[in-house]
Amino acid sequence: MSSSRGSGSATALRRLMTEYKQLTAGGSPDGMFTAGPISESDFFTWEALICGPKDTPFDLTGEWRIVEGRRSFRRQTDFHSVPRTKPSDYPLSPFKMKFDPPIFHPNIYPDGTVCISILHTPGDDPTMYEQASERWSPVQSVEKVILSVISMLAEPNLESGANIDCCKLYRDNKAEYERIVRESIKEQLGL
Repeated sequence: MSSSRGSGSATALRRLMTEYKQLTAGGSPDGMFTAGPISESDFFTWEALICGPKDTPFDLTGEWRIVEGRRSFRRQTDFHSVPRTKPSDYPLSPFKMKFDPPIFHPNIYPDGTVCISILHTPGDDPTMYEQASERWSPVQSVEKVILSVISMLAEPNLESGANIDCCKLYRDNKAEYERIVRESIKEQLGL
């Protein structure tokens, strides 16, 4: 059993190294994010710095940079970070994605965990809300997931909320939702 686990880890490592090489060689579209492992000795734990989508409450000056729960802030423009942990059977299984510190968003759980179809386990949805084609598959990549999350930040899916109070506020009083987002980000950045 350990040999199959080892070969799964080797496959995951090769895939992650390939994705990292592609991300560093080509960069992200319009410089919307940077991503990579937090250390060369651990390719299974990554962080991403994501630009807040323009014309959203996430479009602020400042940068979150989180490494394994330790916060350090650098002033730049419009970035938020998302550390991710990859499973050893990646790309057969999706990775976990979490904003740390958490952000206030309808599709992000209060602990910062991202709830988006592309990161749900492959196969049919037991609740029959999502189609299998919307869920994780091995053809997905770090870049595709991060681009999906950036899109989700700009356009939340209120039908499949992770933070119900946030969904309700967004639906009933979007201006107040946007104010809370801006204020919480400013507070987290120490602005």
